[in-house]
Amino acid sequence: MRRLVVGALAGLMLAADAASAQDTPIQADKIILVGDSTTAVGSGWGGAFCGQHVLSALACVNLGRQGRSTSTYRAEGSWDLALNEMATPGYQSVWVLIQFGHNDQPGKRSSTDLATQFPANLRVYVAETRARGARPVLLTPLTRRHFKSGQLQNTLVPWADAIRAVASETNTPLIDLNASSAELVQRLGALDAARLSPGAPPPDFAPALLAGNTPPTPPASPPPATATATATAHGRHVDDFDYTHLGLEGAAVIAALVARDLIAVAPELAPRLVP
Repeated sequence: MRRLVVGALAGLMLAADAASAQDTPIQADKIILVGDSTTAVGSGWGGAFCGQHVLSALACVNLGRQGRSTSTYRAEGSWDLALNEMATPGYQSVWVLIQFGHNDQPGKRSSTDLATQFPANLRVYVAETRARGARPVLLTPLTRRHFKSGQLQNTLVPWADAIRAVASETNTPLIDLNASSAELVQRLGALDAARLSPGAPPPDFAPALLAGNTPPTPPASPPPATATATATAHGRHVDDFDYTHLGLEGAAVIAALVARDLIAVAPELAPRLVP
């Protein structure tokens, strides 16, 4: 009889402990990714970052959108979505990783002026993030993978420089993805860097890539005929070979760079990130 009583009491104590654990709220944090196709799911590093580098107490929301610049991202309402995510209660801290530059360059329909509009837009993003009680982190843009005679042609350096200046001016943490990805891609060389793309290079590209040159790519495949305006606004999976976007291998490699450098600039997130 005594054994039955002791066993019953032990069971009650375990149940009470379990209930107490369930009643204790998780002290969760959140990361919001803001940017263009090089951040978006299906074409950038953001999906791999959220899927492979965050632990359960860290929410990760990818709001990267294909073809967006610092101006069009706001104009279409995507920034409003990010602001709403920042205001969602229940998180002890919210971090907003902001990466633009590709579609702010001249020749893009969404381009902005490098000397004035681009840095001004970034300053507003930083200020509005802080006004919501969230913590901004600026990222310089992922390098493209164009080579000439074995040397990477990093055409995004001026935009990276502008972001570095805004980060310094506003005392905002900076992940220098342009520098780290350029170093990686230069080390790989034209041929091996082609593996980072969503699709394989055409077979006749091999001689040029071996010689350290990147031939012009064919036009990208059009979106499926069934694509709706809403689906297009959120982007689509990229399967073509190019020198900008990322496939599964490329996304994993670049996401690891971002995770490593985020730990360096936000060490309080280290227990919730997988390097």
